[in-house]
Amino acid sequence: MKIKGIALVVLVLAVLLLFSSAYVVDETEQVVVTQFGKVAGDPKVEPGLYFRTPFIQKINFFPKNLQMWDGDPGQIPTLDKTYIWVDAFARWKIVDPISFFQTIGTMFGAMSRLDDIIDPAVRNLITSYPLIEAVRKSNRELNISELGIEDEEEVEEKKAEYKITTGRMIITQEILKQAQPKLDLFGIELVDVKIKRINYVEQVQNSVYGRMIAERKQIAEKFRSEGKGEARRIIGDKERDLKQILSEAYEEAQEIQGEADAEAIRIYADAYGVDPEFYSFMRTLEIYTESLDKSSSLVLSTDSELFKYLKKFDVQ
Repeated sequence: MKIKGIALVVLVLAVLLLFSSAYVVDETEQVVVTQFGKVAGDPKVEPGLYFRTPFIQKINFFPKNLQMWDGDPGQIPTLDKTYIWVDAFARWKIVDPISFFQTIGTMFGAMSRLDDIIDPAVRNLITSYPLIEAVRKSNRELNISELGIEDEEEVEEKKAEYKITTGRMIITQEILKQAQPKLDLFGIELVDVKIKRINYVEQVQNSVYGRMIAERKQIAEKFRSEGKGEARRIIGDKERDLKQILSEAYEEAQEIQGEADAEAIRIYADAYGVDPEFYSFMRTLEIYTESLDKSSSLVLSTDSELFKYLKKFDVQ
């Protein structure tokens, strides 16, 4: 019985030692084994099952896949003295876990080192170029027609103003080149650095917005002025056409009225030509009607032509 008990204890201890000495490394991890604080053997970078000396050796896991670094946005002046907020980010990985363990040791410490190295590199490169170089990455054709610029020389000046010689992409590559040698000591490879966002500081932003508003108002005023000019032209054309139509209509009306008057005179002449005495009588009556009323007084000689018909009537 005692032998069986001892054998069972030995078996249990062996199983515990086996489990405490075995460890698994997956695809996203790499391991540095240390013994009494010093590195023991090569790092384990391939996934699989590994063993260590229990209670003596310690397993230190580090990520093998890409890690993210997100910098704090900071105020940086450009070469043309424009203050902007720059927000950058980077991707990095541990390529030498032993150097990483011996110099930094923890992921928190790695983030602190990256802050100390990448942030100054970003600041140094941004301050070395004008703002337009940090904003644009190519000299693609700009559509500036909406700015209301019509003068060809001014258009060419604007295009020349927005042309770059370096560009945002090359600036980020220079940031990476400047930071990488300092990170080699820590077993870190900087895979990529990008500028996430660039914005004006509040004071410059208000000034830029004010200038944009003024430019838009100027463009709007230009459009209004052109619209008023076009409206005046249309109204002028309308009034000219209206006067022409009225003139032609009046001319046609006068022609019709003249023809009608001529026809009426002809008819009257034909009618009165049949009996001239009757015509003289009718005309005299019209004169009486137009010139005489109850309050009229006439002084006529007895041989007046006008009086010849009054002689035939008893005028009260």
